[in-house]
Amino acid sequence: MNRKETRSFMIKKPLMALRDVVALPGVTAYIEVAKAETVSAMEAAMNDDQMVFTVAKKDAENSDVNMDNLFEVGTVAKVKQIARMPDKYVRVVLEGGKRAHLLALETVDAGYIMATVQVDEDEEDVWDNVQILSNHGEPTKQLKRVAMIRQIKQLFREYAERQGKMGQQLQDIVSESIDLDQIIYMITANLPIHYHLKQSIIEHDQIEDRFTELMIVLERELGILRLQGEITEMVKQQVEDNQKDYYLREQIKAIHKELGEDDAESEADKFERKLEKLKAPAKVKKKIKEEIGRYKRISSNNSESAVIRGYLETLLAMPWKKASQDNTDVEHAKEILDADHYGLEKVKERILEYLAVKKLNKEGTGTILCLVGPPGTGKTSIAKSVAKALGRKYVRICLGGVRDEAELRGHRRTYVGAMPGRVITAVKNAKVKNPLILLDEIDKMVSDGRGDPAAALLEILDPEQNKHFSDHYLELPFDLSKAFFICTANGTDTISRPLLDRMEVIELPGYTENEKFHIAKEHLWAKQLKQNGITRSQLTITDKALRTMILRYTREAGVRGLERKIASVCRKAAKAVAQADEGTKTKLRISDRNIKEYLGKPVYKPNAANEKPEVGIVRGLAWTSVGGETLEIEVVALNGTGKLELTGKLGDVMKESARIALTYVRFLVQDEVDEDYFEKHDIHIHVPEGATPKDGPSAGITMTTAIYSAVTGKPVRADIAMTGEVTLRGRVLPIGGLKEKLLAAKQAGIKEVLVPKENSRDVDEMETEILEGIILQYVHCVEDVLKEALA
Repeated sequence: MNRKETRSFMIKKPLMALRDVVALPGVTAYIEVAKAETVSAMEAAMNDDQMVFTVAKKDAENSDVNMDNLFEVGTVAKVKQIARMPDKYVRVVLEGGKRAHLLALETVDAGYIMATVQVDEDEEDVWDNVQILSNHGEPTKQLKRVAMIRQIKQLFREYAERQGKMGQQLQDIVSESIDLDQIIYMITANLPIHYHLKQSIIEHDQIEDRFTELMIVLERELGILRLQGEITEMVKQQVEDNQKDYYLREQIKAIHKELGEDDAESEADKFERKLEKLKAPAKVKKKIKEEIGRYKRISSNNSESAVIRGYLETLLAMPWKKASQDNTDVEHAKEILDADHYGLEKVKERILEYLAVKKLNKEGTGTILCLVGPPGTGKTSIAKSVAKALGRKYVRICLGGVRDEAELRGHRRTYVGAMPGRVITAVKNAKVKNPLILLDEIDKMVSDGRGDPAAALLEILDPEQNKHFSDHYLELPFDLSKAFFICTANGTDTISRPLLDRMEVIELPGYTENEKFHIAKEHLWAKQLKQNGITRSQLTITDKALRTMILRYTREAGVRGLERKIASVCRKAAKAVAQADEGTKTKLRISDRNIKEYLGKPVYKPNAANEKPEVGIVRGLAWTSVGGETLEIEVVALNGTGKLELTGKLGDVMKESARIALTYVRFLVQDEVDEDYFEKHDIHIHVPEGATPKDGPSAGITMTTAIYSAVTGKPVRADIAMTGEVTLRGRVLPIGGLKEKLLAAKQAGIKEVLVPKENSRDVDEMETEILEGIILQYVHCVEDVLKEALA
C-alpha cells in the first residue's frame, strides 16, 4: 500500500486580496491593482523575500477584506516585478508558489494586512515493500496517475481544437508535462471560466479531487463548444438559404418591375421589416408571415390584394405585447381625482382600492366598473380623470344605438369593407394593450334581427374569457384582460342580467344643492371663463347668485344644465366686454339682484309645502331621471256609484297601487263609515302636472293616506311628506332613489319625512348634509303612517 508524506508549516506573509482573479501554483499572473493597502503589501514583500499570500474575494463587488469575504485556500506567490502606470494603477507580475490555507489576518502599522497561513508541501511518493505491482512492474497508483494525465491531455487537446484560441506554446507545455498538478493548474489558469469555478478546483486538498473537478468543468465547456459548433453550422446553412431566397426575390422583383407591379413588392418588404420589429406571440407572427407570402403571390390588380394589405396593416398595428406602465401612487391619484371632481366619494374610493391592489399585485387582471346615475353627474368625465391618474391611454366607445353585434366583434374578412370591431379598433388607436376603455351609454344598446350586441359584451367584459378575445376580423385571439373597462349607464333596467353580473355597479346619485354649488364655483365657473375669453377681474359672481341659478333656473340631478346657464352668463358678459371702448377696464359683477338681466325670469319656483293641513291632499316624494321632486296627490270623495277615477297620466304600476290603497282603506274604515259608503261615493285620485308621465309603486302610502283623509274628513299635516310601497295587508315596503327624494323634500321646506323601515340601511350611508334639517320617521305599516300624518 502506498502513502503520500506531507509536511506543513505556518508562515506570515503580506496579504494580496484579488478581485475576479485566482492566482494558481506554478502559473505566472499579470494583475493590476490600485488599492493603497495592496500596493503597500507588495512593497513590503519586495523589501523582504518578495513573497505574498494571494487569495480571491468571495464577493468581488464588496470592498471589505476580512475572513468572511475571503476564500480559505490561496497561493503563496513571488512578486517578480512592479510597474507603476500613468493612470494610478500598479501592474504586478506574480509567480505562483505553494497552495496555502488562510488561518488569520492582522493589520500592521505599515498600512497593509499580514496573513497567517499554513503551507502544505507535498513530498515524493514513498512505497511500502508490500506494493501491488502491475504487469510491467509499476505500482498501481502510478498507473492511475498516468491514466489521469493521458485522459486530461486528450480532453484538453479536443477542447483546444474546438476553441481555437489556445496558444500553441500552452498546448506544447501541457502535452510535454508529466506533472499532473502542473497540468491541472496550467489548464485551469487558461480556461475562460468564472473565477469561482477556478477557486473550486484549487480548494480541494487531494490531487484526485482537483483532477475530477477540472474534468467536470472541461466536459461542460467542451459541451458548450460542441453546441456552439452546431449552432454555427445551422446559422451558416440558414445564411445560405437566405442568400438563395434573396436572389429569387430579386428575380421576382425584376419580373414585377417589368409588369409594372413594383409597388406591390416594395409594400411586402415594408411589411416584412415591420414584422421583424413586431413584438407578438409566435402564432401571430406565423400568421402574418403567411399573409405576407400570399400578398406577394397575388397581383396588385387583384381585389384580394387590397383586402390582404388592409388585414396586414391591422395585424402589424396591434399592440400585441406593448403595455403602458401604471402609476400606482395612491396619493397622486387621490389628488387628481379630488382636483377634477367634487364628491363622488364611492367611485374615488373604488379607484384607489384598485390602485392599491395593482401596486401589490402587478399581474392582476383588469377591472370592470359600471357607473350608474342620472345624466350630468360626471360619469364620463371621471373616466378621463381615472386614466390621467393611472397614466393610461384613454379611449371612448359610445354604445348608444348600437344594434349590430359586428360593431363590437368585427366583420369577417369575406365581406366587402370588413373591419375590426370597435373594441379592437380602440386598442389599436391607443397603441397599448392596457388602455382605459370607456363604454359609454351601455344601457342604450338595441338588439334586433342582426344580433344582440349585449351578448358580444359578455365575453369582452369577463376577465376570465377576454384573455383570448376573438375578433371576427383578426381571426387571432387578443388579450383584453389587462384593459381597464369603465361602463356608464343612466339605469340598469335595460341591461341584461348576465351582462350586469360581470360588472361592479357603482351608483352615482344626483348632486345635492351644496355639491352643485361647489362644482359650479370650483370647476364650471373657471372653465367657462376660459372658454369665453374672460378673466376673473372682468367678471365675478356672488355665492348667492350661484345658488339662485341652481334653485330657480335648473332642475336636474347633474350639472349640465347649470353649466349651460353659466356659459350663457359668460357669453353676455363677453359681449359687454367686446363692445366696451378700447382701453376701458370692464368689471362686471353678477349678484342675486341682477341675475335676471342675464338669464331672464326664473324658470322654476320652489314647490313649497302647503301652509295648513288639508283634507285629501298629501305630499309624496318621487324619483325622476333628473333628480327627486315632491308630488302632491289630491283625492276627493263625492256622491256617485262607487267608481274609482284616476287622472294625471299614471302608469300601470301606479294605477295598481291606487286600487290596493282603496281596498285597504275600505278595510280600515269599515267601522267609521256607513256600510254602503263606497257604493254611494266615487273616489277621484289626481296627480297634478298631468302632462308628465308618472309610474312606480312608491306612491302607495301617499295615496292610501289621501284616500283615508278624504273618506274620514281628517286633515293631513302640511309639513310632512312620505314615500313607500303599500301591500294589500297594509305593510310598507322599501323604495329606491331615497337620496334624491329627501333632497326634493328639503327644497320644498318639508320638516318631516315618513320612510319605510327597511330603507334605514340607505339612510346610514348618506352624508350628514342631506339629513340636516329633516326629521325621518321610519314606518312599518299604514297604521304607523296615519298616526304620524293626520293632524
